[in-house]
Amino acid sequence: MAKRTSSLDRLAALGAHLSARRLEVELTWRGLRVAMPGADPEMIACRARPDDDWRHWFFTSRGEPVAEATNIVEAAVFIIGRLQCGPEGRAR
Repeated sequence: MAKRTSSLDRLAALGAHLSARRLEVELTWRGLRVAMPGADPEMIACRARPDDDWRHWFFTSRGEPVAEATNIVEAAVFIIGRLQCGPEGRAR
C-alpha cells in the first residue's frame, strides 16, 4: 500500500506543478491525465523502473520513460513538449 500512496503523491506533485503552468490535470485511478487546448491529452503513470535500481519514474501511456519521479521540472518540460509537438515530435 505504501508504494501506491507514494506513486499517487508523486503524481499529485507533478499535477500541481503542471496546473500552476495552466495545464488541465486530473488525477485518476489510471494516473495523471494532462491536457492543453489543441492537443491530445497524455496519461502519465508513476511506477518503479527495474533498470534504474527500482527508482520511481514517470511514464507515458505508451510506456515511454519521462523522468525520475524526483525530477518534477524535467518531467513537466517533457510533458509540455509532448503536448505541443505530439509523440512524433512535430510542432502542431
